[in-house]
Amino acid sequence: MNMRRKIILFKSQFLLGLVSLFLAGCDGERRPKTQSYPTKSISIICPWGEGGGTDRLSRFMASQLEEDLGVPVVVKNKKGGRGAVGHSFGANAAPDGYTITMGTFELSTMHWMKISDLSYLNYKPLAQLNADPAAIIVRSDSDIKSIKQLLEVIETKKDQTKLKFSGTSTGGAWDLARAGWLLSAGLPVDSVIWVPTDGSKESILKLLGGHIDVICCSLPEADANLKSGDLVSLGVMSENRLKAYPEVPTLKEMGYQWTAVGWRGLLMPVETPQEIIDKLSESVRNITESTEFSDYMEKNRFAPSIKFGAEFKNFLQTQDQLWKTPVEKAGL
Repeated sequence: MNMRRKIILFKSQFLLGLVSLFLAGCDGERRPKTQSYPTKSISIICPWGEGGGTDRLSRFMASQLEEDLGVPVVVKNKKGGRGAVGHSFGANAAPDGYTITMGTFELSTMHWMKISDLSYLNYKPLAQLNADPAAIIVRSDSDIKSIKQLLEVIETKKDQTKLKFSGTSTGGAWDLARAGWLLSAGLPVDSVIWVPTDGSKESILKLLGGHIDVICCSLPEADANLKSGDLVSLGVMSENRLKAYPEVPTLKEMGYQWTAVGWRGLLMPVETPQEIIDKLSESVRNITESTEFSDYMEKNRFAPSIKFGAEFKNFLQTQDQLWKTPVEKAGL
């Protein structure tokens, strides 16, 4: 009898053990893999070339994320197609948290310009990092001393020898910024001549050489020449004056209702699990609240603009609609 009880008890314990193992296995299958995230190297996709502002910010964030998350974080430059190649690569990556895209302003315009079908809807916004507003810049020896005077000259010359503007390629951020500004002032986009260049550096050289009359670009891009006194900014297209350039008035305070910024922010593939977004958001928030981040942004003259989640998504939606008309009116 005792032997029979022992056999029954043994069988019962054996069966309970099997059930426990089975349930543990099922629980392991049910448990989200994101609990241990991250476990391997993370890539940040930069849609632009090495050495530029977007590349530098990408590499800074990579080093900071690597320290915070405890795994390698590498930057991969996927340039081409006016930003479409890199943005597309990031949007179509596996939504497992191991590919982050450093999105830029061009995401707000490329689908209006028929360069790509991509828009902010192809991503899950993680965090906006900065927003550098466009500025109107002339030589310090120019006869034009104010935005009001500049618009008067443009109005006078629009049917004659038009002023020459530059700052970037045709359809680039600064080209569209000046197009939107002209439209807000009641002037047609073609009331000035846009001279396309490879970027602000080439445009500044043309301005200093007297080959063009005005450039539209961010203030940090022209910082050295502004400091030397060779160039002067007539106004900046931001909501408020910039901390790094308090002497430069905004267009808004002069009565022109127009703002334009070249933004950068981190984006994830649209189906990325919320658990991963939360983990990365926590890490990015730690970084953006650090002295290392504020020191880096100040040193590079990037204007910080920190937005997470829904706030960043609302910003992207507003930007998407803002650029529709300038793109159309510019014939782009």
